[in-house]
Amino acid sequence: MKAVSNAPVGSKKRFDIWGFVIHAALVVVSLICFLPYLHIVAKSFSEDAYVIANKVYLLPQGFNIEAYTKIFADASILRSLYVSVIVTVLFTILGMVVTICAAYPLSRRQLKGRSTLTFIFLFTMYFSGGIIPEYMLINNLGMLDTLWSLILPLSFSAFNLLIMKTTFTHSVPISLEESARIDGAGHFRILWSIVLPLSKPILATLSLFYAVGRWNAYQDALFYIKHNVDLRPLQLKLYYLIVQASESFQLEATQVTLSNPEVMKAAVVVFATLPIICIYPFVQKYFVQGTMLGAVKE
Repeated sequence: MKAVSNAPVGSKKRFDIWGFVIHAALVVVSLICFLPYLHIVAKSFSEDAYVIANKVYLLPQGFNIEAYTKIFADASILRSLYVSVIVTVLFTILGMVVTICAAYPLSRRQLKGRSTLTFIFLFTMYFSGGIIPEYMLINNLGMLDTLWSLILPLSFSAFNLLIMKTTFTHSVPISLEESARIDGAGHFRILWSIVLPLSKPILATLSLFYAVGRWNAYQDALFYIKHNVDLRPLQLKLYYLIVQASESFQLEATQVTLSNPEVMKAAVVVFATLPIICIYPFVQKYFVQGTMLGAVKE
């Protein structure tokens, strides 16, 4: 005799339909994010005539690598890339150290007044002094035309602090912390040996946030790096290329000569985004890991 299933008729079909809808929506969203970048890549490898005629869509027309050749031949762009790498690495390290040192004590119940301190940090997310006071502060500190003007001002994020504080609060059970204290561990030992290893996903995520945010930023460099052109990051160089493309300005401090600046602009966009694209796959694996995977069984 055949077993009779108690599942309602058509339930499996409805499940498959919803699964198809979800996958289709994810594909559409992915294409919305990917196709514009693919268009930029195709434009960077196309000949000027096809770009001027707006005949380049998703595939290069008249394959041409002259733009990339000129990028690697231009010492100022390569120097800007080097500055961006150095600033991003130092900025990410400093930002994570400051955020961890602020988030851990705020996540401990032993700290008196932690609610007030958290509110003070939260207040800065809604109200700030503005660009002019920030510029005056950087000027008074003597950091204009230095790398520190690109590293120190934005190296702390209240938003990232609140995320890390919440993670520290819920990632480490009280029983695990009490066991460490019984064994004689202090706050530094608990932070280094227990809290941070259990918080690898959030550490990787916030490190990526800091790195991507610093890598893509150019406005502070536009304000603070005025005379020392050797310290201009790659993104500021890209900004000047955009200005040149839109207002027909002569390229600053370079020997690049293209009949159509759109090709050079597209090549620099690809050149500037490749480092982050290469780093992301190594960090993405931590996003799906549980913070308490195998740590404690209660």
